[in-house]
Amino acid sequence: MSAYLDLAALSAKAAATAALPEALRDGRPSLWQLPMDSSTTRRAAVLMLFGALDDIPAASSKPLASADLDILLIERAATLNDHPGQVAFPGGGVDALDVSLPACALREAQEETGLDPLGVEVLGMLPEVPLPVSNFMVTPVVSWWVRQTPVDVVDFGESARVFRIPVRDLLDPENRFTAVLARGGHNYRGPAFVVNDVVVWGFTAGILNYVFHELGWAVPWDEQREIPAPI
Repeated sequence: MSAYLDLAALSAKAAATAALPEALRDGRPSLWQLPMDSSTTRRAAVLMLFGALDDIPAASSKPLASADLDILLIERAATLNDHPGQVAFPGGGVDALDVSLPACALREAQEETGLDPLGVEVLGMLPEVPLPVSNFMVTPVVSWWVRQTPVDVVDFGESARVFRIPVRDLLDPENRFTAVLARGGHNYRGPAFVVNDVVVWGFTAGILNYVFHELGWAVPWDEQREIPAPI
């Protein structure tokens, strides 16, 4: 219940500020600080779905967060044009029939993972974050999995895997790195997580890093440990 209350408080704080978090404006070259084409920018939403741990326990024994907390992620299909093969939150672009950004995030998550949206409690939204690589303005929707339902890949043309990662493993300093990438004349450095050979980096890792910091869950880690960004 503590994690639920922490996430609800973070969502309320974000609603009060409604501005891009300073943690994502730290001055370092980043994939979301590149120029955006305002004439073609689209809005999108992703579902940050936290819930009670499933039957895969955390590998870390460090008391870093609730032992029974995890988050839902997907691995995007390698054939996609945008962010192929990357680990991400379920989500996608807003459609004309979406009545809200949370409705968009829930619809996309249902299409990608098969989850039942009726079992998800939306706690709030973080300020939208630019994603210039695909020219989206993305709103993370913070949610709690009240009534869990089975999840799996629905369309292998969209997702290669659907899985859950214990939050404690993401927070473990041994699983934290800095991802580095040179692209289009820009040198990128950003947070990354490596858990069970799954590499989370880029936009998704940046949002997780910010959320963990704001929640007070993060602990110091060696930012000089580098890995090449997997692209």
